Amino acid sequence: MDFNLFMQDVVDAARKDITEAGYAELKTPEEVDTSLNKKGTTLVMINSTCGCAGGVARPAAANAIHYDKRPDQLVTVFAGHDREATDRAREYFEGFPPSSPSFALLKDGKIVTMVERHDIEGHSPMEVTTKLQQLFDEHCEEL
Repeated sequence: MDFNLFMQDVVDAARKDITEAGYAELKTPEEVDTSLNKKGTTLVMINSTCGCAGGVARPAAANAIHYDKRPDQLVTVFAGHDREATDRAREYFEGFPPSSPSFALLKDGKIVTMVERHDIEGHSPMEVTTKLQQLFDEHCEEL
């Protein structure tokens, strides 16, 4: 099997996981600016196929949003694949180094906090889901 075809299949599956969960995929810097400059809370999932952390982050992203409180908007950028969109999103994450996979919680276009790769690696999807839901409790409105 051709390695590039294999990797494209892996990327396609990772994209599908997150969009089927209800996250809007942002592929351009313009889409990032339009989405992240909205009023309210936004959860950005920085998707990645790197290491086992991606296999923890995607199920956590899907499960965390089935909760009494959640962000107004759910979006995703794909590190390493939609580079310009990811770079633009990271401009909003002031004070946090690039990290993928990861989650950024924004309010009115400003970073509130992040769940970084080191908060994901070595944890179960349910542990990361709990971390996200604790952030939702602190910063999001009840549905």
